[in-house]
Amino acid sequence: MSRPPPQPRSAYRVFFPMQTRWDDNDLYGHINNVTYMKFIDTVVSRWQTGQGVDLGADADLRYLVVESGATYHSEARFPEALHAGLRIGRLGNSSVRYEVGIFREDDEIACVEGFFIQVAVDRDTRPVPVPAGLRAALETILA
Repeated sequence: MSRPPPQPRSAYRVFFPMQTRWDDNDLYGHINNVTYMKFIDTVVSRWQTGQGVDLGADADLRYLVVESGATYHSEARFPEALHAGLRIGRLGNSSVRYEVGIFREDDEIACVEGFFIQVAVDRDTRPVPVPAGLRAALETILA
């Protein structure tokens, strides 16, 4: 099976520190794959709230994850400090592909790369256009 090589830090636009915890390790002694998906979700949510996006359950506009995935290149483990880089891989009318690269300590190449595709929806869960203000912010981290 052929797959693209891991991306360097320079491929990502903004970074967030992510500290591993003891219980992030699995039976094999490395960070569990579910934990990486939580890290990816946290990075996207932190960036969104930093842009003023209301992630509350009663918000008029919501962002639903319709697809997600990850590619694992190398292991990380507690007590390593991780850095999560974020970029936008695709910006559609109502959908956004968030891409996250997770880097061990000072490594220049991602150990894990993942993505979330979210769709902006109204209260009835019908797709709606991404608001202009958020679209402008997303364009600043577009790959």
